Amino acid sequence: MEAQKQLLLDISDLKVHFNIAQKSAWPWTKPLTLKAVDGVGVRLYEGETLGVVGESGCGKSTFARAVIGLVEATDGKVLWLGQDLTVLDHKAMREKRKDIQMIFQDPLASLNPRMTVGEIIAEPLKAYFPNMSAEDVKAQVREMMTKVGLLPNVINRYPHEFSGGQCQRIGIARALILKPKLIICDEPVSALDVSIQAQVVNLLKSLQKEMGLSLIFIAHDLSVVKHISDRVLVMYLGNAVEMGEAEALFEEPKHPYTKALMSAVPIPDPDLERNKHIELLEGDLPSPMNPPSGCVFRTRCPIATEACAATKPQLRGDDVHAVSCLMA
Repeated sequence: MEAQKQLLLDISDLKVHFNIAQKSAWPWTKPLTLKAVDGVGVRLYEGETLGVVGESGCGKSTFARAVIGLVEATDGKVLWLGQDLTVLDHKAMREKRKDIQMIFQDPLASLNPRMTVGEIIAEPLKAYFPNMSAEDVKAQVREMMTKVGLLPNVINRYPHEFSGGQCQRIGIARALILKPKLIICDEPVSALDVSIQAQVVNLLKSLQKEMGLSLIFIAHDLSVVKHISDRVLVMYLGNAVEMGEAEALFEEPKHPYTKALMSAVPIPDPDLERNKHIELLEGDLPSPMNPPSGCVFRTRCPIATEACAATKPQLRGDDVHAVSCLMA
């Protein structure tokens, strides 16, 4: 099925490293290297949703920001319709952002409190189409507000007059006003109530079907990811540890880290929930400035061997299911 779809995004060996200065009296002390993303590769097809999961600090948001160019990639390639985004200058990258937009985690903090809803949603249109008439801009803004479930008569209100869910709808409208091909959703429902989360996720799914969007959906809640994703990428300490079709990955996870994440997903059946086995991870998350040798997960892995310390595993498999584990 995927062979018939257009390949939009082809990411290979993406790395984002930061130099962190050490607290030292000696000015010649070398900075430490924080490996936020360390060699992640993934492909995204037209109309597909890629879920990205992992615990806090695993590099999900940095990965997303590197794709759109908000964070500079240290190495690797981000091919958008065959063109490498990592080598583009500011002007060329600005043009590409018409097709790649982002929805941020905090709905209120991502909106300018001094601008009305209409001005916020219209801002991308004014930036990319400065010659568009005010009437056309207002008409498109009203149309988009209706699509995301906002009444057009609130166009002159300010963000503080709306709830969190409504503010996120404003953010979605702003991201969609240019009719992009890809939306990167950086934990768009984590700050919302559970009932509102479902509304926003269902809204994104309906808009995806209506507008032919592709999504990169970052989240902690695996039940949400399972509901919206076609394929899932599991990250740990900046590395891709497992990736594949959502159904295959949720039914039969192969990496020990993925198994631990899946075991923590609540089951709506009280009897099954009470009797299920939860695989608890021991130890603390290692520092990305001093990751373990070999497999980055080996210090918390229940099946790690001496070989895991000597060899860094690579993703093995295909688009249906791939895993980065020597023992899988």
